[in-house]
Amino acid sequence: MKYNIYSEKVMDHFQNPRNVGVIEDPDGFGRVGNPVCGDLMEMFIKVEDDKITDIKFRTFGCGSAIATSSMVTELAIGTDLHRGLEITRGEVANELDGPPPIKMHCSNLAADALHAAIVDYLIKQDRLEEFGLSPEEAKKIVHPEDPEH
Repeated sequence: MKYNIYSEKVMDHFQNPRNVGVIEDPDGFGRVGNPVCGDLMEMFIKVEDDKITDIKFRTFGCGSAIATSSMVTELAIGTDLHRGLEITRGEVANELDGPPPIKMHCSNLAADALHAAIVDYLIKQDRLEEFGLSPEEAKKIVHPEDPEH
């Protein structure tokens, strides 16, 4: 009997990741990492009329990290910025039919990278207050210092 700790969706997004790459001159950029496992994710977004019209990622990490990055791009493309900020770590994991518990931190990183890219855009547009964010909160999102991120 073959035992695979990864769901079919995780394997599909790992082997066939969506939206891989870099957007030159992005409207928003987010980078998060986990120094413990070494994963690093970068998320690039283009925004028009408050909608994410294009999104790309570059991930240096394990299969789960790549799969969760890919899934985040699918969840975010075409959504408005409010919805993008509402995409949760749990939602990413659920959409992939649950990565193994030891790999759950990857879904955290992917959602955090998206949020960082959106907040970076909001900072550039001087629109934090409109989204209920203080400069201090924004800094924590865009430049997380917590090693658990």
